[in-house]
Amino acid sequence: MKTLICGSMAYDTIMVFKDHFKKHILPEQIHILNVAFLVPEMRREYGGCAGNIAYNLNLLGGNPLIMATVGDDFAPYAKRLEKLSIEQTHIRHVPDTYTGQAFITTDLDDNQITAFHPGAMGHSEQNKVSSAKDVTLGIVSPDGRDGMLEHAEQFADAGIPFVFDPGQGMPMFSGKELLSFIDQATYVTVNDYEAKLLQEKTGKTLKDIAQSVKALIVTLGADGSMIHAEGKEISIPTPKPSSVIDPTGCGDAYRAGLLYGIQRGWDWETTGRLASLMGSIKISSRGGQNHAPTRDEIREQFKHHFGFRIELL
Repeated sequence: MKTLICGSMAYDTIMVFKDHFKKHILPEQIHILNVAFLVPEMRREYGGCAGNIAYNLNLLGGNPLIMATVGDDFAPYAKRLEKLSIEQTHIRHVPDTYTGQAFITTDLDDNQITAFHPGAMGHSEQNKVSSAKDVTLGIVSPDGRDGMLEHAEQFADAGIPFVFDPGQGMPMFSGKELLSFIDQATYVTVNDYEAKLLQEKTGKTLKDIAQSVKALIVTLGADGSMIHAEGKEISIPTPKPSSVIDPTGCGDAYRAGLLYGIQRGWDWETTGRLASLMGSIKISSRGGQNHAPTRDEIREQFKHHFGFRIELL
């Protein structure tokens, strides 16, 4: 059983400014802002929603199939995926483009200034869901606008159940378009802020949205998550992480747990707990793909936090 993951592949370049932005930005001069920050600490991480979700699903023993568009600079990422034995058949190279890139500068108060270059993501519609074989579940996560619209329609036309995960891509779509996504999707997942924005843009309540899909999943950060399914609201706790280092990619780790549980046919209480555990594990390391627990370690942590065992294939 393959899970088709439609979304972005990106590099995250993270820089640390060893001071406070507020000392160097004059509010009365904001209209002529011209600042430079010395960043002696810098690292480059592998990221993108599709990359992060696939990485975590691979940790769990799932069978992720990435569908994404990348640029001329993708070779280091490709070597990483090969080392991880993650299939690259549907990662399309778009000549004369860069792979998506986020440039993030963080100060000592953890404030962030981010610039994002979508690059090859803008050509994501070149990939077609129909070209992927043996797919039994999918996800449409943040990607190029046209690609997200077309991939959702293609999943629906093929009768393949899929998760709609608008994430930071939600502002690209009108209320009417978001309602179309919801009508086509089998599941919808958003964080608490995105849930509010989704309601404002569509004019629908969470109850309305939940009635249109098999499950609406709303993550609540440290407060866990709420799964609206089968006419019930199922509260999912968040395990206390060993440390809180970096939230980057936690939502993607959570979604990998969702996809794994859905593929296995688990109940929502178990699926949600695995998803929550994956987010908790991720937050204890920097970047979206530097945590590397074994399946035995994930099993043991699940048993420790929730009191019962799960089987990971």
